Amino acid sequence: MNKTLTLVSSLVLAPILSMAQWQYPNTAKVNQVDNYHGTEVADPYRWLENDRSAETAQWVKEQNKVTFDYLDKIPHRAALKQRIEKVFNYPKFSAPSRKNDWYYFYKNNGLQNQSVLYRQKGLDGSPEVVLDPNQLSPDGTTRLQSFVISKNGKYAAYTLSKGGSDWQDAFVMDLTTKQNLSDKIEWIKVSILSWQGNGFYYSRYPKPEGSALAAKNENHQVWYHEVGTAQSADKLIHEDPANPQRFHYLQVTEDEKFAILIVSDRGKGKEGNALFFKKADDKQFTPIVAKVGDFSYSVIDNVGDKFLIETNEKAQNSKIELYNPADKSWKNLVPEKPEPLQGAQSAGGKLFLSYLKDVTTRVYVYSTSGKLENEVKLPGLGTCSGFGGNNDDKFVFYTFTSFTFPPTIYRYDIATQKSTLFRKPELSFDPAAFETKQVFYASKDGTKVPMFITYKKGLKLDSQNPTLLYAYGGFNISSLPAFSATLIPFLEQGGVYALANIRGGAEYGEKWHEAGMKLKKQNVYDDFIAAGEYLIAQKYCDNQHLALRGGSNGGLLVGAVINQRPDLCKVAFPQVGVMDMLRYHKFTIGWNWSPEYGNADDAVDFKNLYGYSPLHNIKQGVAYPATMATTADHDDRVVPAHSFKYIATLQEKAGASSANPLLIRVDVNSGHGASNTAKSIEQTADIYAFLFYNMGFTPKNL
Repeated sequence: MNKTLTLVSSLVLAPILSMAQWQYPNTAKVNQVDNYHGTEVADPYRWLENDRSAETAQWVKEQNKVTFDYLDKIPHRAALKQRIEKVFNYPKFSAPSRKNDWYYFYKNNGLQNQSVLYRQKGLDGSPEVVLDPNQLSPDGTTRLQSFVISKNGKYAAYTLSKGGSDWQDAFVMDLTTKQNLSDKIEWIKVSILSWQGNGFYYSRYPKPEGSALAAKNENHQVWYHEVGTAQSADKLIHEDPANPQRFHYLQVTEDEKFAILIVSDRGKGKEGNALFFKKADDKQFTPIVAKVGDFSYSVIDNVGDKFLIETNEKAQNSKIELYNPADKSWKNLVPEKPEPLQGAQSAGGKLFLSYLKDVTTRVYVYSTSGKLENEVKLPGLGTCSGFGGNNDDKFVFYTFTSFTFPPTIYRYDIATQKSTLFRKPELSFDPAAFETKQVFYASKDGTKVPMFITYKKGLKLDSQNPTLLYAYGGFNISSLPAFSATLIPFLEQGGVYALANIRGGAEYGEKWHEAGMKLKKQNVYDDFIAAGEYLIAQKYCDNQHLALRGGSNGGLLVGAVINQRPDLCKVAFPQVGVMDMLRYHKFTIGWNWSPEYGNADDAVDFKNLYGYSPLHNIKQGVAYPATMATTADHDDRVVPAHSFKYIATLQEKAGASSANPLLIRVDVNSGHGASNTAKSIEQTADIYAFLFYNMGFTPKNL
């Protein structure tokens, strides 16, 4: 790709865009033009990619002033926030996990910014605090990302992130005293921690040059850290400088007999990986799958010297195989099913396999020889997670949830095959006041797409209900039914929440994913548009009472759809979106998304990307829906420059012609997701207030 770059000696200011209610800030323009395969593409807001410049900081300050001045004037905004806080303020627990005699679990008392890690001896013991992240920063934005205990239970390695960044630092805690040792490891990203002997493996990148929040990340490495030593003494286990965009992880089997090396290369192909192993005393890794290809392989556990492996080789919905290193043979234990395999766990000498059937979970128990023993009877249709544990466990825990079923923890006895209630949340509201139904609607090409619709019982279908349509549609990720207390205040007002399971996700396996990626990405947008049209046709709402919301890849979804169908909805929330499809691969680990989207360096991909890129398809003079883009200053996954350039362009081209506000909300000390509870509640309240106000709807009984 040849580029033509012309920079004017000073920034040229675009004219002020004014309306009766507010004025958008001046946004400077530069004469930046790139040549993509003979097509010249202007990029006048390129300077906003510099997240460390004083000019960008000032621009953010001015945009936030316009946005928050607007939000401050919305009636009921404060009352909505108070209601969200009230319904969210109940104790939340994670399922326990056992290490020797101790059970570890997380608890949030209600409105704590971060959940606190506890432990207790036995299930009847008294809980004690192990680590409280709320004490680690004044604003509660330091997050505990992982906490991994050594086999003997003496030490724990754990990682912290600050301000919402994906970068993590690792520390070591003596679990007898619950005090930190002197160990500190920096520049960890895309990593698991795995103990072996008196130390643990981790993955990191070299210290970035330039902006730590925007610089491209390459040369992922695996290191081994021994307890009580400095990071400078750590041992490099694996790297591959010839393939700088590969990921490398190392996990250790429960008995610490084997170290498993996983090497993946999404930057060049599908989500496939190579797989290697070595015994503790071996100097070299032995290949199980020697080359990175189109298929994935994941070690669930070892059975003696053999490995239980989940793979999608010749099985798009995945299967379970037993690999014998002695003769390099593979034995099929659990064949592929019509439904996609959602998760595979081992505990108590059993395999727990979770499948998705029409976007709801089914769980089956197998012996390690592949014999089906029973199905776990779940409380209903919804989403189930958990079942992992130790090989000597007699019981395991799992959590079940759906839109109107708050996360509830169950204990499953392996011998009796029975589930019993372990912990149920205590709520100040009645989830039974709401109901959910699943519908199937036709997309543009006739494909049947599932969608969940949740609302207050007794809803009147008069086309006047404020309706919030959400979807993701990418990266083989399923959007599953789950409870959210922050949704309750919206539903209480007669709001309708719709979750569309559009193509690009994993709801129906790899075929569903492939139907919404690269050159087929338009299917994703067609599915989302058809979901909105279905809600309108069924009189849940009209186009003046419909809002679209999505984050990350879902932010791209919303941005692309309101370019293609600005008349579809009244309100749009493109959140932390991938909005510049021609340059996304130039920041942090954005190159990792090329197999999903394609890459503008390729002529065919460029044509496709340029055709739907939200930034490049904003139309002059079009009346866009009321739009509030959201991003954050510490988002180093989808850098905020995407949203900066997008909203600057939207304000320039549509600000004078649209009667609706076109705003950006930039959070501080936050990242790709809200970095603490307070910020999450504040953002949710602002979204509901913006939605109701622009639909002309007045909330009641707040």
